[in-house]
Amino acid sequence: MRIPLSWLREYAPVPADATAEDVMETLVTVGFEEEAVHRPTDELSGPIVVGQVLSMEPETHSNGKTVNWCQVRVVPEGQPQTLTGKGIEESGVQGIICGAHNFKVGDKVVVTLPGAVLPGGFAITARKTYGHKSAGMIASVRELGIGDDHNGILVLSDIGLDPEIGTDAMELLGLYDQAAEVNVTPDRGYAFSIRGIAREYCHATHTEFEDFVLDLAERAPAANNSGLPVEISDEAPIHGNVGCTRFVARQVSGVNSAAPTPTWMSSRLRLAGVRSISLPVDISNYVMLETGQPLHFYDADKLDGGIVVRRARTGEKLTTLDDKTRELNTEDLLICDQSGPIGLAGVMGGATTETSSDTTTIIIEAARFDEVSIARTSRRHKLSSDASKRFERGVDFKLQAAAAQRAVDLLVELAGATVEEGVTDFNNTVENEPIELPTGYTSARVGVEYSEAQIVDALTEIGAEVVSSGENFKVTAPSWRPDIADKEDLTEEIARLVGYDKIPSTLPVAPPGRGYTDEQVARRRVLDALAAAGMTEVQAYPFVAQTANNLWAAPEAGQKLESIKLANPIAETQAWMRRSLMPGLVEVFKRNLSRGFKNLAIFESGHVFIPGSQTGSTHIPGLGVKPGDDVLTDLNAGIPFQPRYVAGLFAGNEHAEMPGTTARAYDWRDALDAVQLIADATGTEISVVQGTHQAFHPGRTAELRNSEGETLGFAGELHPKLLKDNDLPERTCAFEVDFTRMLNDKSDRVEAYGIFGYPATNQDVALIVDATVPAAEISAALAEGAGDLLEDIRVFDDYRGVGIEEGKKSVAFALRFRADDRTLTAEEASASREAAIAVAAERFGAVLRG
Repeated sequence: MRIPLSWLREYAPVPADATAEDVMETLVTVGFEEEAVHRPTDELSGPIVVGQVLSMEPETHSNGKTVNWCQVRVVPEGQPQTLTGKGIEESGVQGIICGAHNFKVGDKVVVTLPGAVLPGGFAITARKTYGHKSAGMIASVRELGIGDDHNGILVLSDIGLDPEIGTDAMELLGLYDQAAEVNVTPDRGYAFSIRGIAREYCHATHTEFEDFVLDLAERAPAANNSGLPVEISDEAPIHGNVGCTRFVARQVSGVNSAAPTPTWMSSRLRLAGVRSISLPVDISNYVMLETGQPLHFYDADKLDGGIVVRRARTGEKLTTLDDKTRELNTEDLLICDQSGPIGLAGVMGGATTETSSDTTTIIIEAARFDEVSIARTSRRHKLSSDASKRFERGVDFKLQAAAAQRAVDLLVELAGATVEEGVTDFNNTVENEPIELPTGYTSARVGVEYSEAQIVDALTEIGAEVVSSGENFKVTAPSWRPDIADKEDLTEEIARLVGYDKIPSTLPVAPPGRGYTDEQVARRRVLDALAAAGMTEVQAYPFVAQTANNLWAAPEAGQKLESIKLANPIAETQAWMRRSLMPGLVEVFKRNLSRGFKNLAIFESGHVFIPGSQTGSTHIPGLGVKPGDDVLTDLNAGIPFQPRYVAGLFAGNEHAEMPGTTARAYDWRDALDAVQLIADATGTEISVVQGTHQAFHPGRTAELRNSEGETLGFAGELHPKLLKDNDLPERTCAFEVDFTRMLNDKSDRVEAYGIFGYPATNQDVALIVDATVPAAEISAALAEGAGDLLEDIRVFDDYRGVGIEEGKKSVAFALRFRADDRTLTAEEASASREAAIAVAAERFGAVLRG
């Protein structure tokens, strides 16, 4: 909610020198969150004054453009120019080039003089253009940042203004005002109004709030027989709640709908985030923002008979004010006349009865609609309006007549309207029932000793009626607080108004012998290790397309995996729970690439969702009833298996080119190194074999296995077609492992190596084998043949070229031998090496390279 300070000051004691930051700081004490400050002067500065066009000479130039060479008076004739600055004429008459043609001699306009700065950092200076020295600019509303119209400059008479020449235009247009923006939580819909915020400001400053709505309600006339006929016919109420419980209709005639909106109103609407459209529409929005009651204005001459509020019928359609034709659902609540639907109740009106500049007679609607009904309609049609936001949070059921009266007053004052006698007020609202609040309940619940006086004062301050009856208070919540339904809500209000700062902070003491679980310790170790290695942790949405699950979670192409579908997805393209972390990582990756980050190494640790034999449960326990063991068992059986995975993506350079070193691009080895880092951090063993996966490059894919030979995941370079389809860099690499299964394989016992007492002996061996034989299998054969003396083996070369037969490769290994009880001789090491070669020769036909 944006709160223009000049508006708030009308109903709350906001100091004249208070800033938007001061107001937000005050509102924080009663539970609001700061959002933003909106201050035109942050982007706009003067001198900006009212000027009068003395002359304008059209000139057509060689580029085909016609401009006007204007003389504009910015100081009343006979008075001195008090402004100084380079380009400001002492005579008070500025020469200005203007490309617009929607004004004439004698018009009063807004002139930005040299030294002024417009939104976007556009500084006004005297400069030579089109053969003249142009010292200033005649501004449009868009250039001033007060609207979107850029078709021509702002002529002040068009908005009903005739100020004195030289008047400060920023003050005239309300540009010195500012707005504080706070977040309004769904349970506090009353604060979606200046009335509600003013009340809360008074709570925070411990001053008395004078509700201006009470005066409006007293002046509002009672219903009579000459009002617009209104029928409420809800044959299918949602949860038994009739869609409309109050409907007030007033009528005014002789309306000048083409009259300009006064500057004080349009500037406040603009600061509140609402665009000025026309006087009737602006009045409707102004009253909604001021009181919290959404209104709708109908052109009475376009109505066909009386109004009926009912549910939609199968096959009905409605063209709403945004010019979209909508197919209606039988749950939708409609406003209808004899011709059919003319509006989605509480959401948006229909195009057939909207007001225009020709409208002279207006029907004012101020109604109260059911919260659930409006929320469902708004979401169903993906149509969120300022009205629906308020109705779905609950509108004061005593506000309708007062808000309609406020609209009538403004139409009479600003549009010259005449009030018609007819008044309709269908009222089927029910007063709030008293809530019992035990005297000691609040103190026990909050942990602060509240006196009886503090409780009564706090509840009275929010507008509740409080009656003390010994051991209990009987509290009737005010009509504007539908969120207060029980003693817990009352307790929250007491704590809030007495002050959250009065609640002591007590840190809970952890029971002895408790701490992180083994899984939590391992996960933190892995995250720290990957971050320390230079990768950046991210979190992606867990909702993906089914095609993404089929691509990333299934190694073989063409597989259609069973996945969990959301009942109410954010979008149909993200309707499934992920079975792999990779779809979300790719989206994060693409977003960062689009913003100029070319060297990326990101990872995520999170759950994936794998359906079991049962999805969900029909045994949903009711409120206030403890579910039995069978119900709990069934509920748990419907929860999908949710293992934790870890995945990462690499692209670009691992380090940039620098003096003395060249850049090194990320490749598949970085993906494998990250997997090995995870294994080391968790104390698990993994083996790497040549693998295949539809999302990875054929021939550059590693399958990761545990000690039992089960697949834990994949690592390597992504498939070129996938990279092209997703606009990813060439040679993008990735890994994904099942972290939960890795932990299950982890041994609880970690063996530490002793200090070596004897030196090692190193020998190399290069073997020629078929090119299809994985190096890891050759390494395993060598280790098996070498026996206990072999301490370490690693591959250091893979050669395929001149001197090597086609279809063969030379793989070189470094072997390190050591004995625990003696210094090995060269002969012992060589014998162990020969035994290793023999096993490799027998198993793979390996030949020692000469």
